[in-house]
Amino acid sequence: MKIAFTSSGKSLSAPLEGRFGRAPKIIVFDTETESTEVLDNRAGTEAAQGAGTQTAEKLARLGAERVVTGHCGPKAFRVLQAAGIQVFTSESTTVAEALHALQSGRLTALQAADVEGPWGQ
Repeated sequence: MKIAFTSSGKSLSAPLEGRFGRAPKIIVFDTETESTEVLDNRAGTEAAQGAGTQTAEKLARLGAERVVTGHCGPKAFRVLQAAGIQVFTSESTTVAEALHALQSGRLTALQAADVEGPWGQ
């Protein structure tokens, strides 16, 4: 399973980013191989609008099944939900902490966006 984490860095020890669409990096953790892939999300950070939906579409094409972020707005949430991607929010300090929280069952999937959009610009 591929799990995507919003981040401002390039490793599991990097901070978990609070903004979904405008996160500078997306770290994708593959639970089968325990490998990571880092995606540059410059398109999201530089977008005048639609950053969340662009990022969500990118993750859907990548085959992510879950997303862990600080917050997710309504438009991005709808795209993720339509793609069958579960969205989890976390207040973890790092991506590694968020991964552990998810794997230990301490995070609950969102049923709706948790912020109004556009948020965190």
